[in-house]
Amino acid sequence: MNIYKKWFWPLVAPALILFIAVILVPFVVGFVNSFLAWRGTYYFNPETNSRATNILQSFVGLTNYKEALQDERFMHAFWYTIEYTIIAVIAINVFALALAILLDNISKGAGALRTTYFLPNMLGGLALGFIWQFIFQIVYTDILFAPDSILHNEFLRYMTQNSNKAMFALVILNIWQYAGYMMIIYTAGINNIPVDFYEAASLDGASAWVKFKKITVPMLMSSFTVCLFLVIANSFKMLDQNIALTNGDFNTRMLALQILRTVKDTTPPNYGRAQAQAVIFFVIIAIVSITQVRVTSKRELEY
Repeated sequence: MNIYKKWFWPLVAPALILFIAVILVPFVVGFVNSFLAWRGTYYFNPETNSRATNILQSFVGLTNYKEALQDERFMHAFWYTIEYTIIAVIAINVFALALAILLDNISKGAGALRTTYFLPNMLGGLALGFIWQFIFQIVYTDILFAPDSILHNEFLRYMTQNSNKAMFALVILNIWQYAGYMMIIYTAGINNIPVDFYEAASLDGASAWVKFKKITVPMLMSSFTVCLFLVIANSFKMLDQNIALTNGDFNTRMLALQILRTVKDTTPPNYGRAQAQAVIFFVIIAIVSITQVRVTSKRELEY
């Protein structure tokens, strides 16, 4: 025990220093800057309409937050992100759970299939975005669903050039990226369910749907907790895919991209307002994530 105590801080110190330097300090500095007239390279004094000689002169209180909430682009990005997140959470988890159940019933080649489905998660967001941009713009629009094709479907054409279509395009992209990852988590949960439960249900004449509803779902609540949290968090903070797929055009900006573009939308660049948006963004993610984890954790079963 003394050996563990002796080496605890030397082993923990590097990670702790990195956390403080890379996450905690920038977060605190950013939070402070959200109350200031910060222009990126200097602090602005609103009273004299010139550069501030000290940081206190640039204090604007809640002005940045008020302007952020009154910004139509920010509010559109907020609701657009909410709508996308609701659809993505349902779609990704349904696909992931379906894959996990299907592969659990396959005796040969299941490992290879799981690896194949997991591989898209290894690609970066920008790479995925550009791959699917090509698919939506060329394959879908000009080949598969073109007017002269027997598969013609106007909804699936020009999906990156319409706000509503782009939302579903992003959902499709992220199903391809994350479903395999979530499938691994669900597979682990399914493998931990005692076979005796299913055998007892079969003896009682339970159908496959009843087994799924009464055994699989309740026993997978711990997996649901993890997967829902990951999908919600990734949906809210999605940036690379949004940039690569639509670049925020056609009213398709999500919250992370809106914060990034705020400094370009304002002249001179208003980093203080962008930082206020980032704080609001953080609070939203924290509230939604904590609420979701608490709700699903209460439904977890012990066996």
